[in-house]
Amino acid sequence: MHEAAEVAPVDLHAAKIRVFKLQDMIFHKVTLLFALVVLAGLAGILVSLAVEAMPTLRTFGLSFLWRNVWSVPDDEYGALIAIYGTLVSSFIALLIAVPVSFGIALFLTETCPAWLKRPLGTAIELLAGVPSIIYGIWGLFIFAPLFAEHVQPHLQKVLGDVPVIGAWFAGPPIGIGILTAGIVLSLMVIPFVASVMRDVFETVPPVLKESVYGVGCTTWEVVWNIVLPYTRVGVIGGIMLGLGRALGETMAVTFVIGNANRITGSLFSPGNSIASVLANEFGEADPGLHIASLFALGLVLFVITFIVLAASRWLIARGTARQGR
Repeated sequence: MHEAAEVAPVDLHAAKIRVFKLQDMIFHKVTLLFALVVLAGLAGILVSLAVEAMPTLRTFGLSFLWRNVWSVPDDEYGALIAIYGTLVSSFIALLIAVPVSFGIALFLTETCPAWLKRPLGTAIELLAGVPSIIYGIWGLFIFAPLFAEHVQPHLQKVLGDVPVIGAWFAGPPIGIGILTAGIVLSLMVIPFVASVMRDVFETVPPVLKESVYGVGCTTWEVVWNIVLPYTRVGVIGGIMLGLGRALGETMAVTFVIGNANRITGSLFSPGNSIASVLANEFGEADPGLHIASLFALGLVLFVITFIVLAASRWLIARGTARQGR
């Protein structure tokens, strides 16, 4: 009887261990299934884009990437115009959004009064939830006329005669164009980048900043020597998040970029982006090279986004390794 009483708890413990192992195995398989579903969806999108774009790739080959033509009547297509508009407008957006977001995040975390911190932070987060079509409507009917009347003439007067960059501000000030698209994109990107930067700045241990303040450093020295090195990885991630949003934005860009299939070199001139071309032409595209070329543009945007994300991961990994050293 005594031996049986000793064996029973051992058997019960072994049974519990078997149950726990079964639960762990099921949990592992389920989470693996979720991850595989994402990978399968990603692979399916890539393969479907490549298959649908094959007629264009067979006809034009890799020269499709640098062909400076998009003519539906002539059945001649190239991606250079759309790639140029996408990259330039996104670069303008980041050029404006990153320093502004940096200033917002620093103000909220370092110098903002306590009574203003919460409402201002909430307002910035609310801007991230505004639909893109609202930004597009505002940009087309409110911002573009004001920009054409009050800003573009002054930019031409100040910068129009400057060597090299003067050509960027040539042409009639009509309001819509690549520069307008970049500015509207920056307004859409700022809430995302600022929110991420604010969150990562708040992860800096207060004792680090207090110790530096204690030896007489200014706020800027604390930010430059403590906050930024400590949060380098998060800052890079926030910037790349904003770049990804800018590259793939559709409706707002479609409203204000002008939708002209040409490259002039002037930021005031209308242009096109990959997303705006797809939005404008996909619903009316004829079967054949036209629709295949649109799928090819989608494939190009997919590859550009992948390159941006890969660069982001590389920069983050490099920053993490430096922190480790």
